[in-house]
Amino acid sequence: MARNTTGLQYAAQKYIELPVRKETTLMNFLMEQLSGTSRNRVKDLLSGRAVTIDRKLVTRHDFPLQTGMMVRVSRHKKSSELINKYVKIIYEDKDIIVIEKNEGILSMASAPGQFCIKTILDEYFKRRHFKCTAHVVHRLDRETSGLMMYAKTMEAQRILEENWHQIVYDRRYVAVVSGKMEKEGGTIRNWLKDNKAFITYSSPEDNGGKEAITHYHTLCTSDNVSLVEMKLETGRKNQIRVHMKDLGHPIVGDQKYGNGTNYIGRLALHAYRLNFYHPITGDVMEFETPFPKKFVHLFKDYVQENTNINE
Repeated sequence: MARNTTGLQYAAQKYIELPVRKETTLMNFLMEQLSGTSRNRVKDLLSGRAVTIDRKLVTRHDFPLQTGMMVRVSRHKKSSELINKYVKIIYEDKDIIVIEKNEGILSMASAPGQFCIKTILDEYFKRRHFKCTAHVVHRLDRETSGLMMYAKTMEAQRILEENWHQIVYDRRYVAVVSGKMEKEGGTIRNWLKDNKAFITYSSPEDNGGKEAITHYHTLCTSDNVSLVEMKLETGRKNQIRVHMKDLGHPIVGDQKYGNGTNYIGRLALHAYRLNFYHPITGDVMEFETPFPKKFVHLFKDYVQENTNINE
């Protein structure tokens, strides 16, 4: 879900219909009818399976059109549509792209040639004939899913990196944690630092690491697990995972900072909300994804009372 505050409203109609009034080829017809659209953009529409003729999918640019045919162009299928099991595009403009990441893939490579979200996006941009790459401005752990933003220009990257805490004003996660939470909510504040084995550990006093602050709210509990929302005030490496361990309620499926109990076959941590000011335009950008169904199926009462569930 995204809220647009610029006043621009997207049409509810899912497609436009263009009647053919003279014999021509599909490419020439689309170039004429879609005024101002580049030839590469039209090719992308065709390869992206966004064009049908008399309700039959057509991808050939030289397809012959006859008078009386009806060409339909989808409004919602993006050029060279990205279909990938690891990533879903939520929003995109010339400066930034917001995606939903699945678990099981790195945000960026930690070694040369490593497969990651950045690789997928760079290939997607290349296929669309865009002269840009995905610039990393924040990360999610390999086994964490949820919303992420990448910059598409050096300017957007610089602004985001230099002003991250002023630009990003609400980042929230949902997690299934081990055990029944004793408190309805609270705040965890300490300092995080990595040891020589790259394990993040916490200290109640400044240990030369970075201060980390997490606000949490218990949504519901059962005998063995709890569903908890976390709002980050800081965004340190492994912050939520370490903080939940500190509370005595490690995240389900966390082999590194937990007890390893795994009810759903994955790390039960999902970044479901990302709100920020656009780095270039300053517009308010608000995005939210449903809670993963695997998380909430453990809480029958919550499922019945809420609709924020990913089916």
